[in-house]
Amino acid sequence: MSELELGMVLLSALLHAAWNLFAKGSRDPMSFSLVLSIVPALLLLPLLPFVDLTQVPPAVWKLLCVTGVCHGLYFLFLTMGYERGDLSLVYPISRSAPAFVTLAAVPLLGESVSPLGALGIAVVVVSMWLVQTEGRVRWHGFVEPGTRYAYLALLATVGFSLIDKRAMSLLSAAPWSSAVPKAVLYYFLLCAAAALVFVPNALRRLRPGAFHAVATQEGGRALISVVVSFASYALILEALRSASVSYVTATRQTSVLFAVALGIAFLHERPSRPRIVGAAGTVAGVILIAFA
Repeated sequence: MSELELGMVLLSALLHAAWNLFAKGSRDPMSFSLVLSIVPALLLLPLLPFVDLTQVPPAVWKLLCVTGVCHGLYFLFLTMGYERGDLSLVYPISRSAPAFVTLAAVPLLGESVSPLGALGIAVVVVSMWLVQTEGRVRWHGFVEPGTRYAYLALLATVGFSLIDKRAMSLLSAAPWSSAVPKAVLYYFLLCAAAALVFVPNALRRLRPGAFHAVATQEGGRALISVVVSFASYALILEALRSASVSYVTATRQTSVLFAVALGIAFLHERPSRPRIVGAAGTVAGVILIAFA
């Protein structure tokens, strides 16, 4: 990985942690996430005249339906986690997906796990235990509201990671005549599909007047978050053009450390030493998996 590629991936990781900071720091995370969901879905409309949707393979449309459900539930559970738990708790758990994607790929995709990869998975699992229990034996820590929704967001992430991998493989092999890159179209298509799941569920959970307050008082920050989220995605796509996916995946996991640092600096969170060690451990575990 060149210095430029490393810089792009690190910036992507920081931007990803930043928009999660904005969501967690909102007066009403559910209303804030509504803006984050609706705006990218609407941005699909200006792209439609410039693409031939018939070039999208039928199998990709079917996968988009499934990944839309997973992405929509991810936003819902992540937001509900932020309503109940610290950024330094919810974010490291929900971002531990690379370890479990690797594990799920064994029976689902016929992939194998090397001893080093298995060690990485074990490190991530132990680190997640440190994050959620701070090193103590607290079985009820697994069902505390913030932790519970962080794990549900993690489960949704594993699901859409496997689906998106398959969908992008099919889309990459399809003929394409549009000036709009395939990955960009796919991003906005899945945003639209996710909004169909997330928006109705979020609207049922809104407090009276909450959305209007967030839209008027935090609308600018929400729109910035939309741009930041897409910039993070675009930087990763650009880095993947030439850098190894393993290196990119491992380096992007530094977003966990960025999130913990941002939570301390801007949200005045005070994570314990075991939780900080656990957050760092999730990064180390994913690095082991990537290099395996």
